[in-house]
Amino acid sequence: TVLGLIVFRFGTFIPLPGIDPHILSDIFARNQNGILGMFNMFAGGALERMTIFALNIMPYISASIILQLGQSVIPSLAALKKDGEAGHRKITHYTKMLTVLITIIQGYGIAVGLEGMTGSAGVSAVVNPGYVFKFTTVVSLVGGTMFIVWLGDQITSRGVGNGSSLIITVGIIANIPGALAQTFELGRVGSMSLGVIALLMAMIVGLIYVIVLVERAQRKITIQYPKRQMGARMMSSENSHLPLKINPTGVIPPIFASSLLLLPITIANFSAENGPSWVQSLSQLLGHGQPLYLGLYAALIIFFAFFYTAIVFNPEETADNLKKHGGFIAGIRPGKNTADYLDYVITRLTVLGAAYLTALCILPEVLISKLSVPFVLGGTTLLIVVQVTMDFVGQLQSHLIAYQYEGLIKKAALSNRGKKK
Repeated sequence: TVLGLIVFRFGTFIPLPGIDPHILSDIFARNQNGILGMFNMFAGGALERMTIFALNIMPYISASIILQLGQSVIPSLAALKKDGEAGHRKITHYTKMLTVLITIIQGYGIAVGLEGMTGSAGVSAVVNPGYVFKFTTVVSLVGGTMFIVWLGDQITSRGVGNGSSLIITVGIIANIPGALAQTFELGRVGSMSLGVIALLMAMIVGLIYVIVLVERAQRKITIQYPKRQMGARMMSSENSHLPLKINPTGVIPPIFASSLLLLPITIANFSAENGPSWVQSLSQLLGHGQPLYLGLYAALIIFFAFFYTAIVFNPEETADNLKKHGGFIAGIRPGKNTADYLDYVITRLTVLGAAYLTALCILPEVLISKLSVPFVLGGTTLLIVVQVTMDFVGQLQSHLIAYQYEGLIKKAALSNRGKKK
């Protein structure tokens, strides 16, 4: 896992061919408080340096969103989902093919945008504009994105944790020291008062506390099992719990919402300088911290909170499993009544979870846009970092416990062999 993440960080410093880095840094310095700064945050600084990993894993996430939405609409995709491992492999294959297509579109948009953008002296960042530059840019970005997708798969299958989430998290963490330094520099030069900086740091600590508290919180539904006979023994009745998280979707809604917004906003921003007036107006309305951007972001978070909850939790299936094993909820008849009750509970929890995610991601964005604080200190990034870190630590503990059990089993086997001899 560590080696895979190191390889990813090395790749964020390999530049695309044919770009003047000095003019590019000048262009980015003038646009870093816009959507480019947010895109750069998810790319781990790769967009600022315009490297082969500039798009990061975002095209793959966009493709995953489209395929998951398609499974709810297209019967053939829904049938693949039920085919088990073979169906999962086909869906993964389709997702990667769609990732290539999305990366080609985004890569071409970036190439055209770079040719149209100029530095302070009016000089283009591209040394030799033309079809050759567009082609090499698209090929380099497609290769870089697909390599990240492969690297994420290797971390997931051979390492610890979810590779895609870890890659996004490492990219964000790499920008945190620079963001803190930039914030303290604003205080040093007098652009921001020490009181505001202290309030900002307190807000970050408070957000981390709230995230851990809510992500750990569960709604436990008591499940009762009646007396049953196993062989010659009569087992007494038992009580168990069905834990339902307040936020069952985790970091998925903010990541999906950001990924879906970045595609049209990036194209609009790159086309704004030389494009028609309506594109320039749209680019301004979709600027970071603008009401239209915040409204779309909030709506997408709420939509994906409900959509993904419906994917990860099926009340009918859970009710059927409880009925098969003889379990029931006190006062609720097994079968359809249990499914309706579970659906009622999970809907209320999803409302709370969606409100929590929306407030967590939107309120800090408003403050950041007003105070010109780096995006990496926002609620979305903190949620991703804290949630992924908690999942990573949990999986690490599971690996350690499994390793200890393996050691105990080996010792027991050796001792038994010694006794037999």
